[in-house]
Amino acid sequence: MFIREKKIQCGSYYAEVDIIPRTIDAERTAKRGRRSRKQRESAPKQKNLNDKNAKRYLIQLGNGNFGAGDLHVSCTYSNEYLPETVEQAEREVKNFLRRIEYRRNKSGLSALKYILVTEYKKDEAGKFIKRIHHHIIMNGGLSRDEVESIWSKQVKGQGRQSLGFVNADRIQPNKNGIEALCRYITKDPQGKKRWSSSRNLKRPVSRTNDFRYSLMRVKKMAADPAYGKLMLEKMYPKYEISKVESKYYELTGWHIYVKMWLRPAVRQE
Repeated sequence: MFIREKKIQCGSYYAEVDIIPRTIDAERTAKRGRRSRKQRESAPKQKNLNDKNAKRYLIQLGNGNFGAGDLHVSCTYSNEYLPETVEQAEREVKNFLRRIEYRRNKSGLSALKYILVTEYKKDEAGKFIKRIHHHIIMNGGLSRDEVESIWSKQVKGQGRQSLGFVNADRIQPNKNGIEALCRYITKDPQGKKRWSSSRNLKRPVSRTNDFRYSLMRVKKMAADPAYGKLMLEKMYPKYEISKVESKYYELTGWHIYVKMWLRPAVRQE
């Protein structure tokens, strides 16, 4: 048994670290002992959010790409324009995002960045029993009123008509970034959620190291949280530790998960 450090860099300022036990047998063919090169974290293959790894990846994307001044936009449909299928709803919201992109280009703003979550629930007959709606995290630049006005469509003889209720809020991060917002838009196991994102987001990249931690040190860090945080601050002096979670598994022992942000003074260097 040995301890592997896996550091996941999410954008410029946010990072996560997994400190996890590994067995020698499991790593014989993986060239243990070498510090790995940076590699992109694999995005979830499924478009749904019923998997904890998919939710974790979405939080990493959110913290790595969005923050204060960006927007959380909630879009619903009135009865008149309620889509009949999930695919129709996603075409509608993608058209909305294209109009946002056009308005940004016209205003001389940077390219649109977004994370889109579509939420719904159907009964056994395939009928919606939870009204389909969308949550979008996007970069700022346009006013809230302007973004809300674009959730509309051209109707012959009636001009542009709102598709339903829409609300754009400025994101207000806390010490954990926008994790709370990401968890909010991915919760509710009673419904189904599909997600997608723009291609221009900074994707998480990771690197492993098998020599930074010993089994004894990890046990002591897990048993004494104050000591554990002190050690982490020494290991990652450029970062502020925002969250530490320790879990014990019968087969492997202690696992430690760390979330941290680059210190403001370091960002300005």
